[in-house]
Amino acid sequence: MKNYKGPGENVTRVAPYDVVTGGGLQVGQLFGVAVNDALNTKPVVMSTTGTYELVKLAAQAWTVGQLIYWDNVNKRCTNATATGLLLIGSAEEVAANPSATGIVRLNGAAAAAQP
Repeated sequence: MKNYKGPGENVTRVAPYDVVTGGGLQVGQLFGVAVNDALNTKPVVMSTTGTYELVKLAAQAWTVGQLIYWDNVNKRCTNATATGLLLIGSAEEVAANPSATGIVRLNGAAAAAQP
């Protein structure tokens, strides 16, 4: 195949804000985890698939398989379905209330924002 460009698990984008390695970031309708530290407007490699421990809204409890969204305003994951949140995957493990992080399996797709 002459049109194959690569597997697409890791993509390089321009960071929309400062991000540290392991941090979540949203570029348009694509979510990923930063592979490297990057300052705003600098290149960042994003991992768009896999399972990661990510910052979450501490006051939430998650169940396995629950849909997880990215809150780009607060730069954290949530199980809430509010306007403007981006579906990024599902909870891979139970997360207690309170807890600062949760395990998320990324869906690897650019998704439409919540209505």
